[in-house]
Amino acid sequence: MLSAPTLLGEAHDLQRFDSGHDSLDEWLRRRARANQVSGASRTNVGCEGERFVGYYCLSSGALAVADAPGAIRRNMPDPVPMAVLGRLAIDCNWQGKGIGAALLQDAVLRTGKAAHIMGIRGLLVHAISDEAKAFYEHFGFAASPANPMALVLSLKTQVGLIGENSRSSDNPTTVGSIELPGRQATDSGRVRRWQR
Repeated sequence: MLSAPTLLGEAHDLQRFDSGHDSLDEWLRRRARANQVSGASRTNVGCEGERFVGYYCLSSGALAVADAPGAIRRNMPDPVPMAVLGRLAIDCNWQGKGIGAALLQDAVLRTGKAAHIMGIRGLLVHAISDEAKAFYEHFGFAASPANPMALVLSLKTQVGLIGENSRSSDNPTTVGSIELPGRQATDSGRVRRWQR
């Protein structure tokens, strides 16, 4: 059964992880823990038992107003404050089972919670491929006018929904168009739900 994403720890075995993208796998092995210790980023991992099946990392950043999609840049300072989804990868043996969507959902929820205590206008990602770009666009990310592989998800609407849901329940179900992880682990459709 899949466990809810947790912060990367020393007990997680990174050596067997293979996403099919050398750059994502090597970053995980060589930089994830060091970045976490230095405070550069935080890596959250999803596991099945002891097996590490996917990860994503978050950090803070900014995007030049000229590079931001229209709705994102409106009434914002230059640069626009962002959370950055630096990496998101799933082990080859687990791809196509909705785990990427579930990890993205978790990242959006955590970013929305952070936006309640600090200025974050959106979640920025730099897509590694056209396939990854299509994945993010499916969940409402908009491409930068300056770089089509840089995409942003607006938190303006997302944060309001997170706030409403989190006040009434510890288990919000939606953030904008993204369905959030529930308490039950299921395989319904292509979206995996995390066990809480």
